[in-house]
Amino acid sequence: MEKLRRHIEEITTVTDEEFAYIQTFFTKKRVLKNQFLIHEGDEVKYEFLVLSGLYKVFFLDEQGKEFIIQFAKENWWMSDYQSFFQEKKAGVFIECIEAGEVLFSTLDTREKLSHEFHKMEHFFRVKLTNGYVALQQRIKLLLSNTPQERFEAFATSYPDLILKLPKKIIAEYLGVSRETLSRLYSK
Repeated sequence: MEKLRRHIEEITTVTDEEFAYIQTFFTKKRVLKNQFLIHEGDEVKYEFLVLSGLYKVFFLDEQGKEFIIQFAKENWWMSDYQSFFQEKKAGVFIECIEAGEVLFSTLDTREKLSHEFHKMEHFFRVKLTNGYVALQQRIKLLLSNTPQERFEAFATSYPDLILKLPKKIIAEYLGVSRETLSRLYSK
């Protein structure tokens, strides 16, 4: 739970007593490679904080083609947030690419912690805002940049993932074919 405390204290400080209470709202889970945390159609009760490992959030179109919305690595939060906040069925999958651990909690947990601790309300707001900003940047990149520019931005932002991930997965994330990605690598 020390990782959780460090993560919270990147934004706000908490006392030992506060943290002792806060940590009771989170549960740790080991996740195996290829294990799913969420399937499309599930009721989404949890959001997850990545302690270790690598995960992908994606959906499938009607033809079964995969579209990756997000990768999540250490200190990143993930869920199907539309489902999580609006109590709808999941529209995405979350799959573990590299085994690790997550902490998970419920919406009630978030609300209770936010109500009891202004610090935690601030923490969750900052995290949600940062996620929203990152999503806007990703959409802008996909809509207005060439495949070469998208690849360069990905390589600059996530040099560790370029080395870890299969090219097929990177191609899906960038919205290009496997062949196009191979050409981009060669440049």
